Amino acid sequence: MPTEAILSTARQFLGVDPTVPITLQPIKRGASGRTIVRVKTPVHETFIGIHWTEEREDNSQFIPVAHFLKQAKLRVPAIIHERARHRVALVQDLGDVDLLSLKNRPFAERLPYYRSAFEQVDKLFYAKPAKDFHLMPPFDAALYRWEQEYFFEYMVEDFLGLDATELRKSPAFIELSERLGTVARHLVHRDFQSQNLLIKDDQVWLIDFQGLRRGRQEYDLASLIFDPYLDHSADEREQLLTLWEETADERPLETLFHECAAQRLMQALGAYGNIVKNRGDEWYRPHIATAAKLLGVVTVGTPLESPLAPVLAAIRQAIP
Repeated sequence: MPTEAILSTARQFLGVDPTVPITLQPIKRGASGRTIVRVKTPVHETFIGIHWTEEREDNSQFIPVAHFLKQAKLRVPAIIHERARHRVALVQDLGDVDLLSLKNRPFAERLPYYRSAFEQVDKLFYAKPAKDFHLMPPFDAALYRWEQEYFFEYMVEDFLGLDATELRKSPAFIELSERLGTVARHLVHRDFQSQNLLIKDDQVWLIDFQGLRRGRQEYDLASLIFDPYLDHSADEREQLLTLWEETADERPLETLFHECAAQRLMQALGAYGNIVKNRGDEWYRPHIATAAKLLGVVTVGTPLESPLAPVLAAIRQAIP
């Protein structure tokens, strides 16, 4: 059992016998085939226990990527003990405050945290792993196409009950994947959204970075600026782009930025559809409508607008 593996690892790390009480407090975070708990004991400050399965290939990347990012001076939790053979890691406890939990605060109060987050993306841009460092496969045309297929299968077909045959054949989606997949030189987090940005000491720290790979920086930026959990207004998105320009001395090209946002939003909709329909987690349902609305915003006037129109209309009807 995952909790038993975490508990035995915690006792090994602490060097205590079974009479010393250890409490495991579940932490619900995502659906990545991992068990995450907060470990509490009177003999040590709290820490986080993580057990992963082989459900996803990137889960086993967590430990080496954590070490690499820490060496590259990015803000990530420290690994305090590991038993990779048992698929368990004990890591620094950063607390429970993430960017999403601050959603109801005035936007102006949250801007410093976005700046902190953007500084991490900018630093990641310049991080250089060793040539023999294993990374997940890069964001190439095939991976973008896989994300689209995820959207077709789990949102369009499973959740909405529509036929996705014509979408799969549409050159608009194929050409998008090929266009975005031509460049994959720099490191990207791949899931750079508000739940994965924890706040500690008034700075943003990165978690859930096991999917690190080479790709387009605009994908990470779009993941946060068009984050369905936060549902930024057009004015807020513009402020965030200005903030990024101040941080990185450049602004993404609007067409490319919106294409990355469309790709990311389709991936998110596929995930939401899968989780709600097949795992029964209703927390994600209201975010489907938000993601669909944002997908409409970034695809208006593009080749994707027409083929996506019936899908977005179906989502509006299914989730008023």
